[in-house]
Amino acid sequence: MTAVRRSSWLTPLRRALGGNGSVLVLVEGSAGLGKTRALHGLSGLPEAAEARRTLWRCGAAQEPPETGGGPALLLVDDAHRATPQEREWLREVLERPWEGLAAVVAYRPEELGTAGLPLGAPAVSYPPGLAVFRHRLRAWGVDRVRRAASEVLGEQATHEAVTRLHACSGGVPQVVADLLGALTAGTGSRCTAADIDAAGVPVRLAELVLSRTDALTAADRPVVWAAAVLGEPAGRDELLSVAGMDGARGRAALLEALAGAALSEVSQGRYGFSVPLAATAVRERVPGPVREELHGRAARVLARRRPVPWAEVARHRGAAGRRKSWLKAVEKAALAAVEAVHHQEAIGLLERTLAVPEVPARYRARLAPLLARSAVIGLRSDQTVEVLTQAVRDPGLPVDVKGQLRLDLGLMLANQVGDLAAGMRELEAAVEELGEVRPALTSRAMVALAMPEWPTGTLAGHREWLRRAAGLARAGDSEVARAAVAANHASLAVACGDPQARELVAALPVDGPPAGCREHAARGLCNAADAALWRGSYRWGEELMSAGLDLAARIGASYTEQTAQGTRLLLDWWAGRWDGLGERCERFVADTADMPVVAADAHLVRGMLAFVQGDWTQAVHWLTALGAPAPECTRMPLAAATAGTLIRLALVRDDPPAAAEQARAAWAAVAEKGIWAWAAELAPWAVEAVARAGDAAAARRMTAEFVRGLAGQDAPSARAAVAWSRAALEEREGRRPEAAGSYRQAAAAYRELSRPYAWALTTEGAARCSLLDGAEHSGAPDEAARGGADGTAGEDGGRAHAVASLRRCVEQYTELGAVYDAARARTLLRSHQPPEVRRPGRPAFDDRLSPREREVAELAARGLMNREIAVVLHLSPRTVEQHVARALRKTGALSRRDLLRTAP
Repeated sequence: MTAVRRSSWLTPLRRALGGNGSVLVLVEGSAGLGKTRALHGLSGLPEAAEARRTLWRCGAAQEPPETGGGPALLLVDDAHRATPQEREWLREVLERPWEGLAAVVAYRPEELGTAGLPLGAPAVSYPPGLAVFRHRLRAWGVDRVRRAASEVLGEQATHEAVTRLHACSGGVPQVVADLLGALTAGTGSRCTAADIDAAGVPVRLAELVLSRTDALTAADRPVVWAAAVLGEPAGRDELLSVAGMDGARGRAALLEALAGAALSEVSQGRYGFSVPLAATAVRERVPGPVREELHGRAARVLARRRPVPWAEVARHRGAAGRRKSWLKAVEKAALAAVEAVHHQEAIGLLERTLAVPEVPARYRARLAPLLARSAVIGLRSDQTVEVLTQAVRDPGLPVDVKGQLRLDLGLMLANQVGDLAAGMRELEAAVEELGEVRPALTSRAMVALAMPEWPTGTLAGHREWLRRAAGLARAGDSEVARAAVAANHASLAVACGDPQARELVAALPVDGPPAGCREHAARGLCNAADAALWRGSYRWGEELMSAGLDLAARIGASYTEQTAQGTRLLLDWWAGRWDGLGERCERFVADTADMPVVAADAHLVRGMLAFVQGDWTQAVHWLTALGAPAPECTRMPLAAATAGTLIRLALVRDDPPAAAEQARAAWAAVAEKGIWAWAAELAPWAVEAVARAGDAAAARRMTAEFVRGLAGQDAPSARAAVAWSRAALEEREGRRPEAAGSYRQAAAAYRELSRPYAWALTTEGAARCSLLDGAEHSGAPDEAARGGADGTAGEDGGRAHAVASLRRCVEQYTELGAVYDAARARTLLRSHQPPEVRRPGRPAFDDRLSPREREVAELAARGLMNREIAVVLHLSPRTVEQHVARALRKTGALSRRDLLRTAP
């Protein structure tokens, strides 16, 4: 018999239950794979409803059930525990089956008395008319484990946690369930790989493997202990060497361990535990002195492999108490991991090592810099921050080593943790401690202080730090130091619109021989891409981002790769690629939750999406809560764009004073920094807010300052924002013809930039100003507006053009999914387009939502209150309340939130 797919034997099983033929299915699966659950599932088959159903567990001291003719479903569990009498009874049933018998026998193959024979020797004499199948249950793959984790933990489990859960459980369903059960009581908002490790060994698994080990003779147990100490499947010779057994004696012990299911042949010729976590349960019960001896032998055995797995050698030497050789192996393992660009492996190993207080100062001075460099390139770890913070306080470390550690600690605090003030302090202290003793590292610290994106410092100050860093790098012989300066020089040039920016970016050492050169080149490319996108050079920015991502992935620069992925979310927002963008932002935030600086891009994009979808409460949460970094710890362009969205939110909620207050604060921050291209996503809303608050003179000064700040610079998005800002000011001052022209100028620029949402907003503004100006001059909103959309057409032509433009805006908003904007534009369109000719009386929509009810329902489902919907749609709150009530009645929705799911 061979294993077959379940669907292959379900059909004959159902046929037998219908009284046609007889069938036997042997369900084979190791402990925990779900045999009992499978049997219970079969008892629920529709064909079994009229059959005689029997569920019989072997070894439970039950009397065998009566047999007889007619459809019968016989479910036998734990056949490996059957007594001689039970086996004899089963033999009789299966050797003399009747029409309608559907028998399913489940067992653990590793616990059979005779391998491969569920009912023992001799084999059962199955009659020719009995269809016999074997179904082997398999362990779950990682996707099935992920579904199980989602069912229990929701979205709490990170990708790394699911991977670790699958690895340590071996995909055995019962072990997965037991671990998830333990995790539900101990995890907070997120479940990480560390939480999986901390859950320990489930009791059910521990008792099973310990009972199987204890069933062996004392002479045979060392082979199981050796497998537990190794912690991974091993070949026979290595396993027996670790156990300290000779060939003949060891072979006999291994055979006994396999026969007793204490060990398994995990893959051909390699022996260990099918559930890796079982090794932990056994290892913890090995007597201490014996365990140390086993670890010592394991270290010697593994040191003979080529290449040497130094991380495992280090683990065994440490567990054997060999302190000096342990530290040497740790250093070799860390260097090997860095060489292979496996920085996260190096981080984990070095964190665990440096957390041991007994590590001598001379080894700390060698290992801590390795940890710091890997942590800056890799991803953040709170334990790394703690270890490095303690290290720089160690009086036994040389001053230059302290300075080196401060440099990397400062970079981590600023770039990954988001504690900018602490990061800047560490970097400035590093400059003092490193001085001229380590010029290459001093230059690197200065380069970090030259980063203009941080809200601290001015553009002039950043340039001075970069000038000093370049001088040190030129005077030294470090190619890596020169690469660091080149990376920051290029990204600063792009941010400032320097004409030499493209040349500087093209000169980055992407093929530099030292690995450090490529790391800085990748960082420079990704930072330049970010700067280019904020200026509106989208095509070039996307090219730089692709190149930077490719290089970062090749060299294992995880942090740089993650920052570029965040930048990609911003590009997709600007380009109108919104399909699935919200979900991608949420996944990115979950994956980078402990690095608020990296997650900031996703917070901004998710918040802007929530705003345009009309879910203003969620917009505030994504922009200001849920782990979003505070403005003083946010990169300047992001902080300005975030402020722009919050100002717009205050404006639509009719709170001009709050909007103006935020506008002035954000504008002052940009002005102090001096990089005016970063005001592109802030300026139109800030100018409108200040003007609506009654200070038109201040709004005019802001607009003029914006224009002066961009003089001579290549900043396409900021240029478009200048026209938009002028339009907003002109509209607030009642100069609607001029405003319409400025809006059209901005719309043309955004069309050229391929920014559909900004195009729609500015096109709507032009149409609105044209229509309202025409209505004022004609005396009624439905009369011809004066002046065409191009400024030359007559009243009728201009009005028609504006209405047509407004229709295109509605279409664009709808295509993007901007629910709030579409509703607002439709309301404006409805008030100016000619009424449709229809029969007298109200249209009959029966139980379907009318167009207005659907608009109201969409906004209500997004979380807007009635008064907010009234502002958007120019209705009274009472009218909105009536529309919501009718929508709830027609759809049968139980709540406002449920309207999105139930609206026909």
